[in-house]
Amino acid sequence: MSNAEVLGRFVWHELLTNDTAGAAAFYPKVVPWRTAPSSMPGYTIWMAGQTQIGGLMALPAEAGSTPPHWLVYVGTPNVDSTCSQAQGLGARIVKPPADIPNVGRFAVLADPQGATFAVFTPGGGPPPGAPPAQGGFSWHELATTDLSAALRFYGQLFGWTKGPGHDMGPMGIYQIFQHGGAQVGGIVNVQGPSTAPSWLSYVHVADSGRAVSAAKSAGGRLLHGPMEVPGGSWVALMMDPQGGAFAVHEAPRVAAQKPAAVPKAAAPAKPPAAAPKPPAAAPKPPAAPVKPAAPAKPAAAAAVVTAAKAVVVARVAKRAKKAAKKAAKKVGRSARKTARKVRRTARKVARKVRRAGRKTARRAARPGARRAARKTARRSARRVRGGGRRVARVTRVAGRRLRRAARRRR
Repeated sequence: MSNAEVLGRFVWHELLTNDTAGAAAFYPKVVPWRTAPSSMPGYTIWMAGQTQIGGLMALPAEAGSTPPHWLVYVGTPNVDSTCSQAQGLGARIVKPPADIPNVGRFAVLADPQGATFAVFTPGGGPPPGAPPAQGGFSWHELATTDLSAALRFYGQLFGWTKGPGHDMGPMGIYQIFQHGGAQVGGIVNVQGPSTAPSWLSYVHVADSGRAVSAAKSAGGRLLHGPMEVPGGSWVALMMDPQGGAFAVHEAPRVAAQKPAAVPKAAAPAKPPAAAPKPPAAAPKPPAAPVKPAAPAKPAAAAAVVTAAKAVVVARVAKRAKKAAKKAAKKVGRSARKTARKVRRTARKVARKVRRAGRKTARRAARPGARRAARKTARRSARRVRGGGRRVARVTRVAGRRLRRAARRRR
């Protein structure tokens, strides 16, 4: 493949972490990968079958407090000119262009909203191996603070075009972008001011449930899923033990388990139709040319969009539940406080009425008048107490109604 054809393709994925040994032990338990050494000190290759799909290295010292993360590499025919163009569009150079002997040239940038990515121009080398049936990267998702500006920036830099948009409710629009007419990723607004813009990559697996169980057992954390989305695909978002976020995507299970038409014996399971071809070479180790990933098919795009919608719905429901619970508690406290005040007032008035009645009775000259005064005082006191209890009861009933209404809104 010529350098001109590589423009705008996702060609490599690199995990930068603070525990390379731990990451090397974790990911092969979760996704169908293995590790392989490279000729570069401190750099390990991720292998899916016989295909190189990514790299693993320690976070550099200059990274400071940057947490572990995956870095996506996008192909370009000329790294230096792409860096100049990106700076003109508002991007920042994180690592200046540099050569990798016998492999190519790369640079690391931050887009105008702050999400980091790398650009890569492949060098010469042997032809890449066959794409893996499982373990390739099937989707790429950008979380940003300005969706329109991000789409415009990457469109001018890599030729990506605007695809269909999906309304995500409070989250806004999930904007799919295309490369060469095929859907390859999505752009969505970040959720909350504490979330930094970043790229998220999805790995194609045979069983998302098994991947989630393996990740939990190995010390990873499940963020969302696994969940089935329209079309039969399954997705799950996770975090490795060091804090690097990643996602898995499983093609429809019915299609994956469909037997062959041969009556003698069932054929092996078909590879999911929605799995795109992953990148086939690394920018880091020598003699490893880059093969760009094939675009994700619409089924994968629908799966990711639906998963993102489910994440938003879950977050909104959680916030609504919390707000309703808080409102119910506040209403209950207010009702109890009001009832206590009413009871105290009623008791105080009753005491005053009784005292007044006794005083009147003592002053009365005749025993009959004294008895009548006492009777009147007792009757007045009962009426005041009864009125206080009725007010308290009405207040409690109103509080219960408000709490039930809050639970229904939840």
